[in-house]
Amino acid sequence: MAILSNILKQLNTFLWNFPMLFLLLGTHIYFTVKSGFIQRLLPRGIKLSFSKQTNTENGITPYAALSTALAATIGTGNIIGISTAIAIGGPGAVFWCWITGVFGIATCYAEAFLSSKYHIKNKEGQYTGGPMYVLKNVLHMKFTANAFALFAALASFGIGSSVQANSICAAITEHFSISPHILGMVTAITAGFVVLGGVKQIAKFCTWLVPFMSIFYLLGCVYLLVLNRNFVLDAILVIIQSAFSSKSFIGGIAGTAVTIGIRTGISRGLFTNEAGLGSIPMTSAASGCDSPSRQGLISMTGPFWDTVIICAITGIVIVSSMLHYPFEYTNIAADRLCFAAFSKLPFWGGEILSLSLVLFAFATIIGWCYYGECCVHFLSGGRGSQIYQLLYIVFIYLGMVIPLQLVWELSDLLNSLMTIPNLICLWLLRNKISYYENP
Repeated sequence: MAILSNILKQLNTFLWNFPMLFLLLGTHIYFTVKSGFIQRLLPRGIKLSFSKQTNTENGITPYAALSTALAATIGTGNIIGISTAIAIGGPGAVFWCWITGVFGIATCYAEAFLSSKYHIKNKEGQYTGGPMYVLKNVLHMKFTANAFALFAALASFGIGSSVQANSICAAITEHFSISPHILGMVTAITAGFVVLGGVKQIAKFCTWLVPFMSIFYLLGCVYLLVLNRNFVLDAILVIIQSAFSSKSFIGGIAGTAVTIGIRTGISRGLFTNEAGLGSIPMTSAASGCDSPSRQGLISMTGPFWDTVIICAITGIVIVSSMLHYPFEYTNIAADRLCFAAFSKLPFWGGEILSLSLVLFAFATIIGWCYYGECCVHFLSGGRGSQIYQLLYIVFIYLGMVIPLQLVWELSDLLNSLMTIPNLICLWLLRNKISYYENP
């Protein structure tokens, strides 16, 4: 088992160090240029995401689709991932993560547009779709479509279910002595009540969970920014300067090669906002929105909220705190930087951050269940959804009670494998994407 885990780790290190970074970032830049910098329409996309949509009888609202996508993407990577990125790549990693999010907005628009344009009604009369449907029905690439669906469905058991459950267990047991078996059963049962209700129940749950958990976490961040107000501007300058310089920072953390900071930041940005992975379009296709362009504008706000806002604010909070209290960050573990920052809250700082991690992880569990169910529905012709849901719930429990190093590595690999068919779809249909339709 250790040998297999090591092989997967080396393979993932190779894939996420150059091939996937090149493919995804190159795609992001291409669609940014081709769209005439579609990011300029972000204000319109944000406004549309909160507007009323009347044609939702056969689908969920655009806002619900966005909330479900954000539930899956806003996860522990926005907190722990940024913490480790800074520890490994220096403060400059935050800049490159932010840049990746900005460019990823264009790719998110493109993939959401295609899945919304070519979505279909399933046997239950609800809209469904995603890269697998576009690959099969438009490009007639059945094998590639099945490959994407299989990789995504398998990935959901790891990155969506067991890995997130393990994060919940770690966050809770740090403060309370509770059996992982009890936590596993409670989490599995709670998630089961949501996911067994189908897409509309999942979407309804996400529409209130995502705003609540995001505001709850960001309020803590805002307090810390006020507390560190004399260091915030310096922190922003350090982040920008470190993105292009190897100059030492605090405790040697920023004394890393610029290339390491670039690679770490871009990798974290690509992984956390999921633009180009092919997951977000599945929620876009479920929307009853009557305009692919409108849905694209709404969906592209996802990477903005996830990476450009939450990840960036997390990074500024950590770096400003490091400037404010430099001696407290000497020889600190890579995944503890954010905990050190939140310890400066007037009360329950560690508990508040842990609760945020629990909420983020649980939201990811719910969002990724929908992704996996869509893929199983596609592969089985609509007959395997209930079996998948039950297995998914079981994996939530297993994630609490078994070691997951192998699952982590396998999930990273599966995410890479599902990205490739999605990028094939995007590039082959790049001229079918409209950026000028009146939404």
